[in-house]
Amino acid sequence: MGSAIVVVILLAVVAFALVQSRKHMKGEGGCCGGGQEELAAEERKKLDNPVIGRKTLSIEGMHCDHCKNSVERSINRLEGASAVVDLKKNIALVDYDRELDDAALKIAVERLDFKLLSIKDEKLP
Repeated sequence: MGSAIVVVILLAVVAFALVQSRKHMKGEGGCCGGGQEELAAEERKKLDNPVIGRKTLSIEGMHCDHCKNSVERSINRLEGASAVVDLKKNIALVDYDRELDDAALKIAVERLDFKLLSIKDEKLP
């Protein structure tokens, strides 16, 4: 009887772990202290000047909304940069209103322990 109870408890723990792992892999779980809501549009950083270009950053290691929000906040601390992260594509779209140094973007992403794979620059006319 006691063994059956232990087996049932173990099965419940394993089932719970599998469900949470699946959520984590889909970017729905709070892997990094997450579970934070997406920033509302009115909370997104507004640039002071007209946008002159966009950089697309390919980033490895983001899994959840907490990761997304951390990267957006880190990049948004840079003068003249406004970031929006797409978790499904593992990219950050960074609009800028003045020259923006790629090295500063790399530091902003990698200080959070994510890996910046590439930066593509698109100048606007």
